[in-house]
Amino acid sequence: MKTGVSTACLYPLETERSLEILLKLGYRRFEVFLNCMEELEPDFLRGLKEQADAYGASFVSIHPFTSAVESSLLFGDYPRRTREAFDFYRRYMAAAAYLGGKFVVIHGQPQGHGKLTDQGYWERFGELYRLGDQEGAHPAQENVRQHRGADPAFIKGMRDYLGKDCAFVLDVKQCRLSGVEWEEMARAMGDRLVHVHLSDWDDGRSCLLPGAGKGDFSALKTMLENLSFSGTVVTEVYRHNFSQPEELKESLNFTKKLFEFPFS
Repeated sequence: MKTGVSTACLYPLETERSLEILLKLGYRRFEVFLNCMEELEPDFLRGLKEQADAYGASFVSIHPFTSAVESSLLFGDYPRRTREAFDFYRRYMAAAAYLGGKFVVIHGQPQGHGKLTDQGYWERFGELYRLGDQEGAHPAQENVRQHRGADPAFIKGMRDYLGKDCAFVLDVKQCRLSGVEWEEMARAMGDRLVHVHLSDWDDGRSCLLPGAGKGDFSALKTMLENLSFSGTVVTEVYRHNFSQPEELKESLNFTKKLFEFPFS
C-alpha cells in the first residue's frame, strides 16, 4: 500500500496552491478536493497534472464540492434531476481519470432523508458505478457519519447486493465520530475497500495529523494487509487541526514509515 494526502488539508487555500505546497513538502500521491466548477475545466485540470508531473507525483482520487447535496442530486426522487446529476458526476469521473486517478469519493444520503429503500439506493449507486466504466474512474462510497454509509450493515448489504459494481472509502475519523470500530467497517467493505482516509486523535481532539495523537495505526495496517488492501492511505484533516504546514512533512514521514515498509 501507499500513502498520500488530500489537498483539503490546506483548504480554503486554492487547490493549485495547496498542491504546490504539498509537493514541496514531499508528498507524491494525492486526493484532489475540487472546490468549484472552474476546477473541473480542462485547462485547470491540465495545470494540476503539469504540477504533479514536474515532481513525478500522481493522483489517486477526487473529492467533489457537491458532496453536501448528493442526497437530492444522486439519490432523490426527481428523475430528471438525477439524470442531470449523473451526467455531472461523469465529469468528476472523467476528471479523475484524466489526472490518473481511479475514484471519486461519494458521501451519499444522510440517514432519514429521501424515499429510497436501501436496495433502491444500492441500485442507484450501481448505475452510477457502471457509468464509470465508460469514464475510466468510479464512485467510491465513504462511511460518513449520520449518513447511510455510516452503518456497517448498510455497507455490507451494499457489497453483497452490488458485488463488483461498488467501491468503498474507509475514513477512520468518521468511524470514531459514528461510534463504529474501524475493524467492523473494514470487514463490511471487504475486498471492495479501495481507499482510506487517515487522521489521528487524542482525548481532547477528534482530528489530528497522523502521528500527532494516540491512534494504533499498526493495528490498522495489519487489518488492511489481512484484507489484501493495495490502495492508498490518504491523510485527510482540516486546516485548523495543525499549526504550520511543515507539520505535514513530519506526518508524511510517520505514515510512510508505517504503511509503506514491512514491520521488522
